[in-house]
Amino acid sequence: MHHPPPSILQATPQNATLLSTLATTTFLQSHGHSAPATDINNYIAEKYNEAVLKEELNDPQNIYHIIYYGEKPAGYSKIVYNQPYENSVLQNITKLERIYILQEFYSLQLGKALLLFNVALAKQQHQAGMWLYVWKENTRAFNFYTRAGFTIIGSHNFKISATHANPNHQLLLMF
Repeated sequence: MHHPPPSILQATPQNATLLSTLATTTFLQSHGHSAPATDINNYIAEKYNEAVLKEELNDPQNIYHIIYYGEKPAGYSKIVYNQPYENSVLQNITKLERIYILQEFYSLQLGKALLLFNVALAKQQHQAGMWLYVWKENTRAFNFYTRAGFTIIGSHNFKISATHANPNHQLLLMF
């Protein structure tokens, strides 16, 4: 069976509605059970609503991409260049803030394609490496990043709400 190659396009403010849908669905699929439903729903309403995403997309610091499989949007990513983590000796380092693929596309290695695409972009911008947070219980994502060469450099409590935080690994990939 012939699979079309994925296409990756930079998101613009016109993509805010699509991005909101993608962000909400993928977050629920990967983190929906990580906190009480009200906390999760409030987090999504606050972070992934159309207005917030449109504002983020209007800020050139936020680099969003959408990956398409055939004609279908299958996932998205967000990176920020020159975003050092706390106590980082490197200033020219990229934060991989989000990379999410819809569950129905998991078997197609689209996450890998999107990650490699973002790594290539960061290298073009003379970045020294890339870092991220990953929820400790998201074994699938953690394994994905370690297979790609990321190593654990710390941990972080990721706040979902005032009363709930998820323990995260902090990972780093040096170029």
